[in-house]
Amino acid sequence: MELIYDILSLLPFEFMQYTFMKNAFIAVLFISPLFALLGTMAVNDKMAFFSDALGHSAFTGIAIGVLLGLRNPVISMLAFAIILGLAITYVKESGTASTDTIISVFSSISIALGIVILSRNGGFAKYSSYLTGDILTVRPTEIWAVLATLVAAYIIWSKIYNNLLLVSINPSLAASRGINCKLYENIFVVMVAVAVMLSVKWIGILTINSLLILPAAAARNVSLTSKQYHFYALAIGLFSGITGLIVSFYADTSAGASMVLVSAVIYFATLLMKSKIR
Repeated sequence: MELIYDILSLLPFEFMQYTFMKNAFIAVLFISPLFALLGTMAVNDKMAFFSDALGHSAFTGIAIGVLLGLRNPVISMLAFAIILGLAITYVKESGTASTDTIISVFSSISIALGIVILSRNGGFAKYSSYLTGDILTVRPTEIWAVLATLVAAYIIWSKIYNNLLLVSINPSLAASRGINCKLYENIFVVMVAVAVMLSVKWIGILTINSLLILPAAAARNVSLTSKQYHFYALAIGLFSGITGLIVSFYADTSAGASMVLVSAVIYFATLLMKSKIR
């Protein structure tokens, strides 16, 4: 990590003289490609609110960690998010209600349960930072965890993308070709759950879904092929993350929210370009 710090110090930017900004910058370089990758499929599969539900479930994950006496609630957050995601997928497949209704129900229950547990005896205030997040607090060990997740995600993606895409577009056709639709959906759910839970502390529960969806949605507006879609999502995600971080440093604002606003500007710009391209 010291070598990376030394390289970043050579950049002609004032903020690179601070270790916490170097950590945040490196974290953005790893988080943005991860979110861009998963966001493309979330947009394709019309699951924009799914990641939002997982973000809201962070409160219940934290609450479970508190009840179990865990010093670091990441494990309980991950476990609960994965269980919640798989539960949403299971109920969705039952066809008892529309997907958006099911996601909304689970999201409402998870955030309410978490707040109730954490607010006992007036203790909610110390967990409110999770709402907006603070990427400036990221530590080197956490950065390596995100990098490992990023590498694992891209390896898994290279193996399952074609089948996962077919499952999202035409489940019946995928099933007729012997593809286990439920398995691929569950793999994707677990990947999103891990990415969201590892990052929610820095990006914030209120904004993490936007950072996952907006770059992919913007990329889709101007993409003509799947390759372009992924490349543009990656480029927009990286640009939004880095620019938002820099803006937040000089404007003294929330980094996560600043990243989302940059992504939003790009989204509306691509929306205007969409009609000209097509």
